[in-house]
Amino acid sequence: MPGHHKHTPLFDLLNTLNGDEAKRLSPAATTSSQALRRKEEERRGYRQNFALDADRILHSRAYTRYIDKTQVFCLVANDHITHRGLHVQLVSRIARTIGRFLGLNEDLIEAIALGHDIGHPPFGHDGEAFLSDLCVRHGLPPFQHNIQSVRFLDCLERKGRGWNLSLQTLDGILCHDGESHSRFLAPQPGRTFDDLDLKIAAKEKDPSVDLRPMTLEGCVVRLADTVAYIGRDIEDAIILNLIQRSDIPKDCQSVLGDTNGSIVYSLVTDLIMNSKVTPPGSPVSGREDFIGFSEDVSTALEKLKKFNYQSIYLNPLTKKSAPLIRDCYESLFVSLLRHQHENTRISPSGIDMINAREEMYPDVQPPEAMVRDFIAGMTDDFFLNQAAAIGCTIPVKQ
Repeated sequence: MPGHHKHTPLFDLLNTLNGDEAKRLSPAATTSSQALRRKEEERRGYRQNFALDADRILHSRAYTRYIDKTQVFCLVANDHITHRGLHVQLVSRIARTIGRFLGLNEDLIEAIALGHDIGHPPFGHDGEAFLSDLCVRHGLPPFQHNIQSVRFLDCLERKGRGWNLSLQTLDGILCHDGESHSRFLAPQPGRTFDDLDLKIAAKEKDPSVDLRPMTLEGCVVRLADTVAYIGRDIEDAIILNLIQRSDIPKDCQSVLGDTNGSIVYSLVTDLIMNSKVTPPGSPVSGREDFIGFSEDVSTALEKLKKFNYQSIYLNPLTKKSAPLIRDCYESLFVSLLRHQHENTRISPSGIDMINAREEMYPDVQPPEAMVRDFIAGMTDDFFLNQAAAIGCTIPVKQ
């Protein structure tokens, strides 16, 4: 079959590329040859391991649905407002720039960045909170989008086979928590998928547990997540007349700037200059490498985060659709769960969830878990369409 023949020159080039990583990357970087997968793959390809992960994420159905997922502002009739798909691309670019200057593996960084928000449900963090409440009410662990991202990519995509992504990519996705503030991040060693599963179990039991990535690349993505959204959310809020540029705290402006471009530049430059990563070609020093900010920049960033929360994320205008969206979540969850318990093939919203269950769940899953997974995978528009189909009053774009 075309594409299945071995191309010896390409595999020779693959071996050369893998060998070059040892020379051009930091000894603390994660090389492509270190990638671990749950299942050994019969067909060996000529792409490097983490580049393959990035490609698989890009080709996933869950990635395609990013395009209609809320980042911060939902139901806004303005095509220039950031959506989730753009956000992950911004994280990828910012994180790769940092990684390139620090001698880290850009393919691993890209894979983690592209996949880190795939588990986000409709309507951003409000939707996550509503779905989490419903999960707890129905006997499931609290919903967390980072765990759901791993679940989609590792267990549910491709009719339950998953994408067989590397341990390092899945670990970075799980541990990306960009909402928490850290001045420094050093990797937490992990060597097996059992370690990953233990991390997931600990996070399910206690969502406040701070999981650190096992790689420096994962640490870069986690901090780049904040760099990507902090100034961009300010620009969106200015476009929507929620705040004015002059509202940005003066001490934050003096350290970071007052535009998204200046904020990103200041933060990226500071990370590159203040992270401690063993340079390429150097002997392993035995010291702990880390990614981090200087003290004054970290302080300014923490204050800017608090400004964003109070002035943007908790702004009544940002939250105005939340009550209707919450009601839609509750009604849709109950309706889909009833359909599951009654074992009817077609749900009131016209979706054949029985066939989907048989395809996606080779193991036994409670109906509540399937409803959670189904809702988490919806785009904003699909969610509203399904809610309207069962008689919910839905919000409209303005």
